[in-house]
Amino acid sequence: MVMRWQSIVTAAMVMVLGFVWGLHGAASAFLGGVTSIASAAVFAAIIARYPASTPAGVLITAFKAEAMKVIFIVLMLWLVLTLYKDVVAVGFIGTFAITVLIFGMALFVTDDAEAIESRRQTG
Repeated sequence: MVMRWQSIVTAAMVMVLGFVWGLHGAASAFLGGVTSIASAAVFAAIIARYPASTPAGVLITAFKAEAMKVIFIVLMLWLVLTLYKDVVAVGFIGTFAITVLIFGMALFVTDDAEAIESRRQTG
């Protein structure tokens, strides 16, 4: 669900920045969004690969996943900013930042149909 919203925002930013700054603006927005989406995939893969059975194990796995996500982000930011000479930094970093914020909102999103229906009925 969260990656879908990240993808939607990335697509919107690609269109907007493509209109404002042309091809390099669109490519920069795309790279910013993909960096965030891919880092979320790295985080999810590590969480899925190392299921924990104790509270301490859950924390250790979460810290490992977060550390790998941060390392991946730093590597991708460095690669894009050093290899793509025509990067529109505002578009790249801006799209990246917005999609990272969306990943942080994952705690507030539910896929549970019963919870959604219950909120709909009480609201």
